[in-house]
This record gives sequence, structure tokens and C-alpha cells, in this order.
Amino acid sequence: MISVNKIKVLIIDDSAVIRHLLTEILNQADDIEVIGTAQDPIFAKNKVRDLKPDVITLDVEMPRMDGLIFLEELMRTDPIPVVMVSALTQKGCETTLKALELGAIDYVTKPSIDVSNGVINLGNEIIKKVRLAAKAKVRKVKVGTKVKTSSSTSALTSTSDKIIAIGASTGGTQAITEIITSLPESTPGIVIVQHMPPVFTSSFAERLNSISKIDVKEAVSGDRVMRGTAFIAPGNHHMTVKRNGAMYYVEIIDGPMVNFVRPSVDVLFRSVAKYAGRNAVGVILTGMGEDGARGMLEMKEAGAITIAQDEASSVVFGMPKRAIELGAADKVASLEEIASLLAHG
Repeated sequence: MISVNKIKVLIIDDSAVIRHLLTEILNQADDIEVIGTAQDPIFAKNKVRDLKPDVITLDVEMPRMDGLIFLEELMRTDPIPVVMVSALTQKGCETTLKALELGAIDYVTKPSIDVSNGVINLGNEIIKKVRLAAKAKVRKVKVGTKVKTSSSTSALTSTSDKIIAIGASTGGTQAITEIITSLPESTPGIVIVQHMPPVFTSSFAERLNSISKIDVKEAVSGDRVMRGTAFIAPGNHHMTVKRNGAMYYVEIIDGPMVNFVRPSVDVLFRSVAKYAGRNAVGVILTGMGEDGARGMLEMKEAGAITIAQDEASSVVFGMPKRAIELGAADKVASLEEIASLLAHG
């Protein structure tokens, strides 16, 4: 009999070996129980309806129905927290980003067994992410359409002393996509830290650029932050903002992790507080932990406008909550409200 206190998990993967391995991993945790498995989404549909899992682990490439098609249908009809479990190759990077945009909570590489000592690789990470997903909120996300016009070129040559700094972690891929795709070409320059591995930040920037009106790219040192542009900090590097006269530019730096992460939102926000002050807007979005909260407080103390995402629209209400507790947020707003505020100045 299933304990009502345990996280009920449904595993969907076409590999019997992976289904067995995931079951072994998750059932080791006292607070998790695998209540069923399915070899593809067609079989899974009835199990989702009958078993009512708290969390689903989902592969991407499966027979009869692609995992992304299933995920999109699930989030439209019966939203349930999903953790993508697949091989995170360069080829699969864009697929994983698409899954996050569609509502998946997180992703993890498929587990394997070290034959030399029998240790299951990534077991603890999978357990951790299933626990996080069980506490998360799922929501539909609107994805905009890219419509670039000739005015974009002139916008890139203009300057502005305004700057928008955004920080996010778990659930941030969705949230940032919703915000960025809603912004007009006249939006002040944007700098973004999203906790994400190196190969993913480049693909995330490319994907955002393809569906947004503004130009989005992974930042490199010396990039000028101008109206109609957005820069995403590269994975495993901190990003700061510097100022030269009326112009802002980004600097990519190494250095130790801050708040156990790199890039760190705090590192970005503190540099924006120092060099932009009251000419900046700081936004802290969904995410686990407290990275960015103290940096946002420094932005507020420097005269910036600061906004924290509310609990209702956050996938994980960790980073925004801490910022609110510190008194760092001038305004607490839903994701939709934040997008509107930034779009209309």
C-alpha cells in the first residue's frame, strides 16, 4: 500500500534498463515511491489518469509519441510536475530547453552504473530534483513570435542609460522566455543570469533570439548593453556590468562560486547597483535558494527599482521570497505583471 506521505512517481522511458534503474534509485529514498512505469507516452496516459502521480520522469525520444508532444498535452490538460531524464548532449540541448519552456520543472542526465564499483551515477541528483519537482507549481507558458523589422537596426545603434537586470534559477527558463518574448524592440538593455550549465546558456540565448523581437545572445566581455538587446551570462562564468561614459558593457569573469553557483545573480546585481544605480531595474524570478536577494537589496539602496516575482506564479518561491524577507523588493508581482511592467516602462 502506498504511503500518503510519499512522493508518488511515474517513470516514462522506452528503455527497460533505465526504468528499472530509476525505480531502484528513487525507491531508495524514504520519502519517494515509484507507483508505476510506462514504456511510452501512449501507455502512460492511462497510468497518469489512474495512478495520479505527484511527479513524472520523462524521456524525450520514445516510440509512438515524442516526449515533448506528450509534455505539451499534459501541461494543457492535466499539469503535473515533470523532470526530464535524458542524455544531455549538444544535440539534445535545444530539446531540453524546449521541455523547460513547455513546463518541465528540471532535467537530469540518464543514470548509469559504474561497473568497477557498482555505484549508480547521478542517483542523488535525480532524487533531489524529484523532491524539488514535488514542491513546484506547474503552469502554462505563452511563447511569442519573433517579428524583427528594420527599426531594430537603428535601435541597436542608439544608447540609453537605463538597464534591466534579471536573475532566476529553477523555473526561470519558462519565466524568462515569457518576459523576453513579450518585450518590444525599444526595451532598455537587459542582462540576465539564469543558473544553467555552459552548453545550455548558448542554446538558450539562441532559442530566445529566434522567438523574440529583441536581440538575445550569450554574453562575451565587451558586449555593449544597448536598447533592444539582452545578454545571458555564460554557464560557469560570472557576469558583471561596467560603465564607460553613457555606455554600459558586460564583463565575463571567472572566480569562485557565490551562493554555491556560477554565474551568480548577486554578482550581477551588485555590479548593476554600483554602475547603474537609480537608472536600473532589478527583477528576481523563481528559483531555489537565496542567490540575488542581497544583491537586489544593494540595487534598491542605490536607487534602483526592484521587483520580485510573487509566490503564486513562481515554480519555486525561494529566491524571490528571500529578497522580499530582506526588504529588497519595491514591488511583488506576478510573472504576467512583471512582463507588462518591463514592456511598458
